[in-house]
Parts: sequence; structure tokens; C-alpha cells
Amino acid sequence: MGAVAVLERHLVLYRRLWRGSVFSSFVLPVLFLAGIGLGVGGYVGEIGGVGYLAWITPGVLASTAFQTAIGESTYSVMGDFKWVRSYHAMYAAPVRVGEMVAGRLVYILLRVVVAAAVFLGVTALFGALRSPWAVLSLVVVALVGLAAAAPVTAFAATVEHDSYFALLFRFVMIPSALFSGVFFPVDQLPGPARVLACLSPLWHGVELSRAATLGVFPAWPVWAHVAYLLVWAGAGTAWAVSAFGRRLRD
Repeated sequence: MGAVAVLERHLVLYRRLWRGSVFSSFVLPVLFLAGIGLGVGGYVGEIGGVGYLAWITPGVLASTAFQTAIGESTYSVMGDFKWVRSYHAMYAAPVRVGEMVAGRLVYILLRVVVAAAVFLGVTALFGALRSPWAVLSLVVVALVGLAAAAPVTAFAATVEHDSYFALLFRFVMIPSALFSGVFFPVDQLPGPARVLACLSPLWHGVELSRAATLGVFPAWPVWAHVAYLLVWAGAGTAWAVSAFGRRLRD
């Protein structure tokens, strides 16, 4: 019940603030897809036998989920510890640490999946979905969101200054978005760069999402991609529970 109460608290706050996220979560990805997929796609032509718009759609979908999850796991988490101290209030309620983490992660998953569902609906109107399995990309973005949100939530619970988030965005989120197969095939990168790309959870999400929307086989077996994302999610959740506990006992 504690996790449900934490989730409800986040949803109540979002109900008051949702207008501020409409552009970044819904409008911007669609505009980006239209500008890059249709505009640049006219010069690129086809990749892997499909038009660039259809090829880039699953990448933008997974990347949006990845960036949304990271964004929701940084300032708001640190703020609830340092400035608002809402987690301290929950701890006194009492709400268990694991319930705090679970409530926040479920909230982030809801944000990611709802945004992805809207995005899929719009891209279907563009004719960018080539397979009925495209609906499974909602499961994929949920995995990507959890794999990104869990460790970043843990990291945010350990820091005292928001300047660390600028480093996270600059050296983790942006390079992942640029070099994880969203805009061009990873096999065009040099060997060491390909290895680094494969370490990112986003690449695995892009591969699974592209397999779903195009009806093709991903680079690795599906179970291997899923297992990799689950390892990130599981390890990140365990770290988050530990980090929340230490922060609340200080």
C-alpha cells in the first residue's frame, strides 16, 4: 500500500504540472520525427530496405523514453531529499524505502508508456509502422525506461549538487542518444565505439523497438537484449533502495 500512496502522490503533482511536459514528451518527438525522418530522409533514402522515416521511428521512440526516464529521475529526486524533504516525511509516515523507490519507478514507467503510446499513434498516421508487432514496442520502452530510471534515481539520491546532472546529460544521455543506433546503424562506427554503443541500454532498446516496428530480427537474440535491460533495471533498483536508505538515515 505504501508504494501505491507514493505513486498517487507523484500523479497528483503531475496533474498540476503536466502542461509543462506536453512539448518535450509529445510534441517535440513528433516534430523531430517529421523534420529528420521526412526532411533528412528525403536525402538519405533507404536503410536496410526501408525508408528512413520508418527506420528512424523506433530509434526516436526508444530515445524519447530513455531521455524522459533520465529527466524524471534527476532534479525531482534530489529535490525531494534536499529541498522539499518529502522522502523524509514519507519515512516518518512510515513508508518503507522499497515502497518509495517502487512508487517513483512505476510513476516514471507510466509517463514513458503513455508518451510512447501517443507517439506510436501519430507515427502510424505517417505510415511509419511496418509490422503488427509494433505494439510490443510499448513493452520495450517500459524496459528502457526502467533500465535508465533505476540507476539514475539511485545516483540522484547520492548527490548534493545539481551540477552533477549537467555532467550526466552531457557525457551519458546525449552521447547515448547520438551513438546508439537511433540515427544511423551502429556498424558504421569504429570498433571501440561499437563496443561502447552496445554497453548502453538505449542501443538494446532501439534494436528491440526496431525489430517490433519493422518486423525484423534484432542484432542479438531477443532474450539477450531483454536480459541486458533487466540487469540494468535490477541492479539500478537495488542501488536505489540502498541509496535511499543511507540518505534517509543521515
